[in-house]
Amino acid sequence: MKVGLSTYSLVDLIRDKKQMTVLDALDWIAANGGEHAEIVPFGFDLVDNDDLIQKIKSKAKALNLDLSAYSILANLIPETQEEYQAEIERVKQHVLIAQKLGVKYMRHDISAFFRSAEINRISNFEKDFPRMVQACQEITNFAKQYGIITTVENHGFFVNGSDRIEKLLLAVNDDNFKLTLDIGNFMCVDENPIVGLKKILPYATMIHLKDFYLRSGDVDMGEGYWFRTNVGDYLRGAIFGHGDMDVRKALKLIKESGYEGYASLEFEGMEDCRLGSRIGMDNIKRIWDEV
Repeated sequence: MKVGLSTYSLVDLIRDKKQMTVLDALDWIAANGGEHAEIVPFGFDLVDNDDLIQKIKSKAKALNLDLSAYSILANLIPETQEEYQAEIERVKQHVLIAQKLGVKYMRHDISAFFRSAEINRISNFEKDFPRMVQACQEITNFAKQYGIITTVENHGFFVNGSDRIEKLLLAVNDDNFKLTLDIGNFMCVDENPIVGLKKILPYATMIHLKDFYLRSGDVDMGEGYWFRTNVGDYLRGAIFGHGDMDVRKALKLIKESGYEGYASLEFEGMEDCRLGSRIGMDNIKRIWDEV
């Protein structure tokens, strides 16, 4: 398994360009033991920006750092048909960016990230499901000609949870449409992460590694980076190996599955992102060797 970092992990510094650009981020990842970088365009924009795309490719090559994937937000279930088709076309343009970057995998979201628990119910998932399937099929068929595999991630609060993800993968039914499996995001929809991992690990072609603190929603957690799950419990990002998740068991399951692909750390904690990312990558490697 190749351990690396999502540029999203350093977004606090990248958004403040005086502290770090995406090119600086690649330098930092390589200097701190990362074997690859996943490009997530937060704090920078690659649309109509071929100059930056080429600089990213050149920088990664000079650092002997793989570019593993390109991941974007998307909402493929907007209200109108016009918005729906426009969003599909927008995502296709990002496929072309992935091709220019030279990556093999591109993750696109299916729904908007912040949605109320009420509209995240299974009834709305079933209602929106045909449009999700159609959009994913159209995008992945487009991506095939450029050698790009598109992926869905168990991400956010709607298209998440092992059963919903497996249903989508089976319905799209295309070898070019795979899974970016996030070991922690199951908790956003109140699913035990080890259970979720066991159920959909066989579909994974890319893995995101993270850790969370989990607290009951019955107690006000006060100030901090806490956010609520669908049933109202609290989650907060942790340095990998410091939180409440059984990350050792998760890595053991991944190792026993024979997975040999890319694994991106996503650090979302309150600590300095460089500290959290460095310790997290070190912990992943150490635990991987131990299990």
